[in-house]
Amino acid sequence: MSVIADVAATVARLRAEVSALHAELPRYGLVVWTAGNVSARVPGADLLVIKPSGVSYDELSADAMVVTDLDGVLVDGGRTPSSDTAAHAYVYKHLPQVGGVVHTHSTYATAWAARGEPVPCVLTMAADEFGGDIPVGPFALIGDDSIGRGIVETLRASRSPAVLMRNHGVFTIGATARAAVKAAVMCEDVARTVHVARQLGEPLPIDQSDIDSLYTRYQNVYGR
Repeated sequence: MSVIADVAATVARLRAEVSALHAELPRYGLVVWTAGNVSARVPGADLLVIKPSGVSYDELSADAMVVTDLDGVLVDGGRTPSSDTAAHAYVYKHLPQVGGVVHTHSTYATAWAARGEPVPCVLTMAADEFGGDIPVGPFALIGDDSIGRGIVETLRASRSPAVLMRNHGVFTIGATARAAVKAAVMCEDVARTVHVARQLGEPLPIDQSDIDSLYTRYQNVYGR
């Protein structure tokens, strides 16, 4: 089935954008082989654009991107959608403010996920970006919307755009796909830095009032 005509131009733009954003994942060391994916919501339609399954990053192109509905059913494209499509679709269906979703297995953040431990907010950068600890979501098996449910339940109770799904990896959200990619990059950087700090001793906590102040300023003033 073809993408409906009134969003065809938007889909074409998002295919190019999502394809280009995938290059940021290996650039920042967030993925290996074909693991990891970026998706974008199609505004004005219950559709998303996502990477196809099993295609290496250096073979991706705008034409290779696929379009599914918010049940993860293929609507347009010649390849099988990513195996994580159901999780992405569930997030878009239940968090209408989200315009982009990213999934990685970046080393340090995934190590925290393997321990089932949130990354504590002991850096001003973490307060800026995540508004507190980077939370852990529940263990869930791939294949249905279980992972998506865990993502939504966890992030609804947090200011963080990132969640560490236990024993699995990282999912991030954003108003745009680019914002979700930024969150994935920052999540790995914070996870790595806090891990190194803990090798030297116990990191110093930041008062909650200061975390709130940093987050509010960064989200509403900085760069605006």
